[in-house]
Amino acid sequence: MAATAMNRESWFPSLALGVSLLKALFINSYHSTDFEVHRNWLAITHSLPVSRWYHENTSEWTLDYPPLFAWFEFGLSHVARHFDSKMLAVDNLNYASPATVLFQRLSVIFTDMLFIYAARECCRCVRDRKGTRDIFNRPSFVLAVLLLWNFGLLIVDHIHFQYNGFLFGFLLLSVAKHLRSQHLQGALLFSILLNLKHIYLYVAPAYGVFLLRSFCFTQDNLDGSIKWTSFSPFRLLALGSIVAAVCSLSFGPFIAMGQLPQVLSRLFPFKRGLCHAYWAPNVWALYNVLDKSLTTVGVRLKFLNETTLPQASMTGGLVQEFQHSVLPSVTPSVTVICTLLSILPALASIWWRPRGADGFLRCLLVCALASFTFGWHVHEKAILIAILPLSLLAVESREDAGIFLLLSTTGHYSLFPLLFTPAELPIKCALMLMFTIFSFAALRKLHSGRVSLLHTLEVVYLSGLVVVAVACEFVFPLSPWQQKLPFLPLLATSVYAALGVCYSFLRLYVTLLRQDSGKSKQL
Repeated sequence: MAATAMNRESWFPSLALGVSLLKALFINSYHSTDFEVHRNWLAITHSLPVSRWYHENTSEWTLDYPPLFAWFEFGLSHVARHFDSKMLAVDNLNYASPATVLFQRLSVIFTDMLFIYAARECCRCVRDRKGTRDIFNRPSFVLAVLLLWNFGLLIVDHIHFQYNGFLFGFLLLSVAKHLRSQHLQGALLFSILLNLKHIYLYVAPAYGVFLLRSFCFTQDNLDGSIKWTSFSPFRLLALGSIVAAVCSLSFGPFIAMGQLPQVLSRLFPFKRGLCHAYWAPNVWALYNVLDKSLTTVGVRLKFLNETTLPQASMTGGLVQEFQHSVLPSVTPSVTVICTLLSILPALASIWWRPRGADGFLRCLLVCALASFTFGWHVHEKAILIAILPLSLLAVESREDAGIFLLLSTTGHYSLFPLLFTPAELPIKCALMLMFTIFSFAALRKLHSGRVSLLHTLEVVYLSGLVVVAVACEFVFPLSPWQQKLPFLPLLATSVYAALGVCYSFLRLYVTLLRQDSGKSKQL
């Protein structure tokens, strides 16, 4: 045990330091509107009283994260004033002085320390092979690289600009606690995470069912059925107290001020439309393009009158509000129903056939992908909620490794349009290639097989992804279509990537449902 720990300590700090230095190289790179979003939130929380935080609308980028994240911004703002106090003026819109850029970039790198710690704890949850001296045959090493050097996090947080690494630190640390059966600590961490960013409600059902079944019911019959007499109300009370305490600390002040409806209206803005301005690669991207195709055919065959069609359906770009012309328009309630129906079998599976941490992690992934696939106004960056936790299964199981390679390659490529400036083109291509090549080589070697981890059709699909990438990134910008159809690369990327994401979701679902509770492997 001591030797294993020493060996791990010898390479983990080097990986963490190396990726931190790499992040520092991106300080002066392109940043998106999210940079201004977070600068504005720094200004709001620093310059205004708490009572005005969720009412302030000088900028279009209003505060729309849960209260704990607002307090996180409040804490950062007290450091920010030592860099450049002008960034903390609410009316100083789009302010990006060199000192402001330096502070915000460093704040992401610094708060990533939590993610690094969480990755280290996750690496300690996987079993290394005894007697091997080849570092690439150690699941803990491969997992560390897959997490710390994740392509999506690098470009989304440190170029595009967000704080996902900080948030994923809570998620992965929570998962690690559950893998070690430290359920109360895991529940506390996840409760904090929900009050930092509510998008993690996607995976809350997996947490709820798993904790109720495997923590509150302390004994199982041999056949895995529920033994109702083993229910522990004290454990349920402990869990409920943790959730209530965190939510009270987060929302309590706003409830006391009578502002809970206002806060919730910011957190759940259903008026934004079915799809984000850049379609996430999910089932609604396929649905939208099918509607556009049927509309085009209908107009040409004179089955439809173009002048009577909803305006958005015939525009040349991708818009947030999208009214379907041929297929039924989708409402928020429809997406909620589709999401719930898609996760119910997974939740029922870990309830009736509990499989410990392995079953929980698979259910979490299914919930994440189901919400991504069927959710309302899904952002493309949400695919990372599935890719990162799947890394833990990929180093343990050959079949899961194949699913990871397909989902990570497809999901990461779907993030390419986030970086659209020419200067970042070689950066994103180089980072994507390095991460993908390592993933394929390391996982194949780790699982000791000369046979590909992917099926033939999956290899063909990924080969097509290369063709799409070359066409969108290199050929299309030089073609005359760039002026006439500027949205085409976005459309092609979303639709083609959606096929891979939906397929990965189905394949992962199969692995969850077909497992036998008595033979399932525990992490």
